[in-house]
Order: sequence, then C-alpha cells, then structure tokens
Amino acid sequence: MKTIVITGSGSGIGAATAQHFRDAGERVIGIDLKDADIAADLSSAAGRDKAISEVLQRSNGCVDSLICCAGLGGNHPGELVASVNYFGVTALLDGLFEALRASGGNAVVVASVAATQGNWEDHPLRDAFLDGDEAKVRAMASDAGHGVIAYAASKHAIVCHVRRKAKEWGEAGVRLNAVAPGAVETPLLQQSMDDPLIGKATRDFLPPMGRRAQSVEIAGVIAFLASDAASYVHGSLLVADGGIDAMSRPTRF
Repeated sequence: MKTIVITGSGSGIGAATAQHFRDAGERVIGIDLKDADIAADLSSAAGRDKAISEVLQRSNGCVDSLICCAGLGGNHPGELVASVNYFGVTALLDGLFEALRASGGNAVVVASVAATQGNWEDHPLRDAFLDGDEAKVRAMASDAGHGVIAYAASKHAIVCHVRRKAKEWGEAGVRLNAVAPGAVETPLLQQSMDDPLIGKATRDFLPPMGRRAQSVEIAGVIAFLASDAASYVHGSLLVADGGIDAMSRPTRF
C-alpha cells in the first residue's frame, strides 16, 4: 500500500484524486482547511509547517506521492492567491522532499492552462515569485487589485519552479511534474463564474471540445503522472484542457 499525500483534498480535483487513490486501495493523507485528515491553512507559514509536520508523523517519513491540488481562483484577494497557489506549494515540495526520496516517490502539481497564456517574460510578478520573495509578491499582488492577475502569474511561476527543480529532483530519484487543466466543473470554477468582474469571461471560456472537464477526468491524468506508467516523465507540464492551449497558440508549444 502506497502513501499518497493530497492537498486540497476536500473538494474539486483534490477530492476526486483522493477518491481515485482510495478506490485503488492506497493510503491517502488529505490536507485542507477542513474535512480532511490534516486541517491546515497553506496561505501561512505556520499552516504549511503544521501540514508538513503532521504528514511526516503520519507517514513515518516515507511518502510515495505528493499531489498538490490546493489553490484559489482569481475571485480571491491577490495576495491570498499568491500565497496559496505558489508559496503553499513550494513549501510542501521542499518540506516533503526527503520523505519522497526515501520511497523513490514522485510529486504532481496542479497548475492551469493559464500558465501557458500571455507574455510572462515581462510580467511584473514573475521575478518576485521565482526569487521566492513572498512579502514582495503579496504587496505587488495586493496593489494589482483583482486576484485574476495573481492567479495566472502564480500558475505560470509554479510550472517554472517544477522545471527548475527537475535536475535536482531527478538526480535524487524523485519525479516531479505538473498538470495544466482548463476549465473544470468544481466549486472553485463556480465561484469565478459568479464573480461580477470575471464571471462572463469564465463562463465563455470553453475549449474546442465544447465542454468543461469533470474533476474525475483530471484525477485520471494526475494518477497517470503518479504511476509507474509515467516512470520516464519528469519535469514536464501535461496540458489537459480540451484543446484551449492548441487553439490559442497553435504554432507555439
């Protein structure tokens, strides 16, 4: 039986992924604000430390897969989005790295197709994220106003982080990948669709396949990346968006 740690396990993609692994007979340690094995707020350093400490206790320092699903949408304050979507993820990747190495395990980070859109080289938040300066990012994200700016930037930055870690993690025998969903029918998406500023754009965000994904479909992609079937997939971003990325930039990949 493998030990699978899943953040954001209380709803949406995280809940579907947790159910997938439970159905497969694996041991799941879920992390969320509530309705989880470990209740922790990943927007704060104290919450991240609590989550890491409790995972290590429950797993005896040996984790087979870490699945980072916890995240906030663009309808939340920008500074909160930045802290959860980027720094909450990087802290757990760092804090559980040795536990993953002990099992020859792997980690999967849930990003977004938003990570592939836009001109990121000149984005004002990009360098602050990649420098790991949470205070600066939070201040800049707060000044930027609506959280949608921080959302896209945080998802781009976390994919960059995954790719930058590929050499170190690969040499340690730990695989690390990211998945980029498009629009997925989750409570998080519904919040964005109900938002007065970004609601219409979110509702109109449909891929060539003509429908939004179900959480279980993304859980299947995550499960593949965490499985032995993906034993040579490392440092990659797997886009699972119904064709949005291909439609928006057909000659760039």
